[in-house]
Amino acid sequence: MFTSNKFYKPDSILKNFFKLDWILLFVVLVICIIGVGALYSAGDGSLKPWALNHIYKVIFGFFIVFILSQFKINFIMNFSVILYIFCILCLIYVTHFGVGDVKRWIDLKYFFFQPSELAKIAIILLLAKFFTYFPNNSKNILYNLIAISLVLIPGFLIINQPDLGTGSMLILLGFAIIFLNGLSWNVILSITLVSLISIPVIWQNLLEYQKYRILVFLNPELDTLGKGYQIMQSKIAIGSGGMFGKGYLAGSQSRLDFLPEKHTDFVYTLISEEMGFIGSMSLLILYFVIIIVLMREFLKEEDFTNKIIIFGISFLIFLYVIFNIGMVSGLIPVVGAPLPFISNGGTSLITIFIGLGIIQSIRVSRNV
Repeated sequence: MFTSNKFYKPDSILKNFFKLDWILLFVVLVICIIGVGALYSAGDGSLKPWALNHIYKVIFGFFIVFILSQFKINFIMNFSVILYIFCILCLIYVTHFGVGDVKRWIDLKYFFFQPSELAKIAIILLLAKFFTYFPNNSKNILYNLIAISLVLIPGFLIINQPDLGTGSMLILLGFAIIFLNGLSWNVILSITLVSLISIPVIWQNLLEYQKYRILVFLNPELDTLGKGYQIMQSKIAIGSGGMFGKGYLAGSQSRLDFLPEKHTDFVYTLISEEMGFIGSMSLLILYFVIIIVLMREFLKEEDFTNKIIIFGISFLIFLYVIFNIGMVSGLIPVVGAPLPFISNGGTSLITIFIGLGIIQSIRVSRNV
């Protein structure tokens, strides 16, 4: 099925450059610039330590997009199984030898690598390949169980780190792709029933801080100076921004360090406080444009394998946005989800750029 040619001819590289989706890349660039501005503000008006680092990562990310666009998508798909196995091995390794308060990262001397982020791309590619090689079996119970197992293995390894937010995101992503393939209603009802029955068991196996996060989510005033502090301060900052915000570099909650993790998970709160409702909604519109552009690619694509990949990456970006904004707004428990192209972070940002690069590869391959 897959061809042996991996690169395009040298004279085609320039032509392929103009075949990239420049509307998508421009919107991404605008959001990245907003991210640099937000991190500059989070650093109290300094490029260091976060804004400058973010600029380097964004440049590297766009470089990855261009490089991946020059590979034929069939060649990239040849590595789907290898990438999945690599991520599983890294997740097992990080459980025993990972660094940090919770073991989620691998220390590679010059940077920290978080395998749980790359595992999201791995599961998208592997499911796309699995459904391509075994088509029209959506009503087969064993077939569905194998697909579900491919998702649950890395999902449970991530949850065991412990990282309930990232693990839940990966499982939701995988199940959405399986549903797209045509998951039978019998299987859906069975999964729903098993999930409901398993709630007491899952609750008993949660760590104490995870249980407390859920309880604080249901009642933030339960511990306003402890576990509920983040979300209470986040709500105060968002509400105090009003319609037009307090002004750039003038957010009192962030300036006085009342707002925790303002450069990572709670960077949207900083933007809302300084830019107000208008600024925060404008950012949401930009994310909405990205999803619309990616869905346009999804509808254009005729190859089912490529449709799964485009859907998976689009849904992944959607989950990042929903998890982050839902978290800082108090709509879901605090789960530690970065805001795409804005939050300070390495692996998650590069992972999204890898996803966009794969979509550009599909786009270029289609227009050859």
